[in-house]
Amino acid sequence: MPSTTNSELLLSVKNLKVHFELEHYQHHGLRDVFVSAITHPVEFFLKKPELLNVIDDVSFDVTRGMRLGLLGVNGSGKTTLCRCLAGMMVAQSGSITTDAEVRAIFDTGTGILPELTGRENAFLLARLFFPEIKDLRPLVNEALEFSELGHFLDVPFRQYSKGMQARLMLSLISAKSTDVLILDEVLDGADYFFQQKLSVRMRNFIKSAGATIFVSHSADQVREVCDQVLVMNKGKIGFMGGVEEGLDYYHKNLAPVS
Repeated sequence: MPSTTNSELLLSVKNLKVHFELEHYQHHGLRDVFVSAITHPVEFFLKKPELLNVIDDVSFDVTRGMRLGLLGVNGSGKTTLCRCLAGMMVAQSGSITTDAEVRAIFDTGTGILPELTGRENAFLLARLFFPEIKDLRPLVNEALEFSELGHFLDVPFRQYSKGMQARLMLSLISAKSTDVLILDEVLDGADYFFQQKLSVRMRNFIKSAGATIFVSHSADQVREVCDQVLVMNKGKIGFMGGVEEGLDYYHKNLAPVS
């Protein structure tokens, strides 16, 4: 794990564990249920649920200026980990210690009202993302200009392509720096030109304050955005270190990266 001695610690994860209870739905008739309860009452009423360990004893630190790529195949625990970091889920054990402001985006359709225009949705989302700002007009106007959506800003959001949705949402959420910004596979919908533009914007805000946790399956995106990589493998940290070494580990041990 990279040393944090000379860097400001923004977020510290220690021995984090998250599990889900598995429910197996079996198509038994009422007679079968009754017979099981009568013949094996202790097992029927006291049987403990089977647990799926989604995050299994994970520890790492996020320091100011870090651009951390989070890799792993589907089901490896990436999104669950990010939701814990964002305060959206509570782990069964372990701790997440932070005094930092954490902002996360998991879906470019979050909080959107499809019948409203892109401009109208932008002002609604700004109230959600930045409740501490009284006058949101300068921030929103800058984000809309950055998105380069032009006349489409006054078109109903339901008519937006996935790429246009990504442009609007990512322009808005990156309009104001934060301590820790989490982007969970939301860059995939944006076109290459906008990805490059957003990457420059993110690097600039990271230089002034904050850190980024970037979830993606794209090796090119990870190389462009990140300076370190954490690879999740079946709920555990399989690797944490340099970008190329992390991509190599992912490719050889888990799945090819596009």
